[in-house]
Amino acid sequence: MKLSTDHPNLFVRGLASFWAPTPRSMRAWALASVVANAGITVTGAGVRVTASGLGCPTWPRCTPDSFVPVAHPEVSMLNMLVEFGNRLLTFLVLAVGAACVLAAWRLLPRRTALMRLALLQPVGVLAQALWGGLVVRSALNPFTVGMHYLLSTGLIAACWLLYARAGDGDGPVRSVVHRDLRVLGHVLLGAAFVLLVVGVVVSGTGPHSGDEIASRFDLDIEAVARFHADVAYVVVGLTFALLLGLRVSGAPLAARRAALALLVVELAQGVIGYTQYFLAVPAALVLLHVLGSTLVWIAALRVVTSLRSRDPLPAAPAGPSPAEVAATV
Repeated sequence: MKLSTDHPNLFVRGLASFWAPTPRSMRAWALASVVANAGITVTGAGVRVTASGLGCPTWPRCTPDSFVPVAHPEVSMLNMLVEFGNRLLTFLVLAVGAACVLAAWRLLPRRTALMRLALLQPVGVLAQALWGGLVVRSALNPFTVGMHYLLSTGLIAACWLLYARAGDGDGPVRSVVHRDLRVLGHVLLGAAFVLLVVGVVVSGTGPHSGDEIASRFDLDIEAVARFHADVAYVVVGLTFALLLGLRVSGAPLAARRAALALLVVELAQGVIGYTQYFLAVPAALVLLHVLGSTLVWIAALRVVTSLRSRDPLPAAPAGPSPAEVAATV
């Protein structure tokens, strides 16, 4: 069946975007996957700050006798709906991941790198769903909850790499900045990941555990919060150094804009972090801080991918025509 990407029917255009994909629609699906995985990361935090972590106290069922919320004397229906709603979002993220796989499979010429990156998405979502069951069965142990978030950052990285590669060729990696600046970019990305890990420890030590029976890390909340701030200063310093280096060296505009965007997001995240600390960690600001941490991670990934490029592979030389073969014989 031939589908048109400019068909007047919206449904047909959507179907064509992954069944008869173009490089542009492939990239659009990859970006949609970044957004979907970032979104479920934030809604997962919403489950925690609303004390709905055990709204569905069993897994894979919501209650021991039902896959969907039903009235239960020990659990608020609102908490059940919040937790169950977040579980349902998993199917949306899985559907977007499946669309990425189909688009990569149907794209011509087929690109092995895109296919591999696309396959990471449904596999990762299923792994996250199974880990979510462990989170529930461990009664929201802070280690399992924290790993749930960190697995999401890994999925977001895979989605962003798919988005970046969909806009590149399949030739060798080519730096568009000085080698030292590219190394600095990778150091910055590593520091940003450390910042997320420390943030997970702070989250697992402080309030908003997701349920009153959930355990907490036995750490001094002020000490870990200050260490988190120290790591944030390092990340901001590295970002400023990279931005300065890119500007002085005359790096491409895309790389400079990516570094500037990261710095702006980091500064905004710092304002939110200090505000929530001095206001005794209100739930709304915790949710905003999780959104900020996700945006910092995406912006850091964007910086790294903006420092290199890949050219298209050269076209294979055409073979001799039948007439030339006959003349030779």
